Amino acid sequence: MTNNVKSENLPLRPKFWQRFSLSELTDDEWEALCDGCGVCCLVKYLDDDDAALTEYTDVACQLLDCQTGACRDYTHRKQYVPDCIRLTYDMLADMLWLPRHCAYKRLYLGQDLPAWHRLVAGETAHQKGVARVGVAGRCISEQGLSDEMIEERIVRWVEI
Repeated sequence: MTNNVKSENLPLRPKFWQRFSLSELTDDEWEALCDGCGVCCLVKYLDDDDAALTEYTDVACQLLDCQTGACRDYTHRKQYVPDCIRLTYDMLADMLWLPRHCAYKRLYLGQDLPAWHRLVAGETAHQKGVARVGVAGRCISEQGLSDEMIEERIVRWVEI
């Protein structure tokens, strides 16, 4: 199953994240779960045996705006970054390296959304929450960095 229910810009269903399984969400509902932290856009070293051992760097994808933490061309990102992942429900079991606050991971694991998430607490609380866990102002672009340089930039502020 995947989250391929087309919404055609219909309004989000009330408390959809509590009432429907991840596989039943419309595209717009699926996208609304994303808190926009940008952590998934950081270069990371995955441990295939234990997601908790994944190491994150503060080096971001070339499309990520390191000041805002937003993708510069989210809609067309795969044209520029072919290995960019479009997260789907079917992929979640293999993506437990996502950060602890990630709505997709939390719901997959049967947890609630973070208390600061915009769907729960509104935009102001959401912005404060993302400022604590997000990459805005805390990362650099991968452009011009060698693999060796990136390996030197492991960070510990991403909680898995």
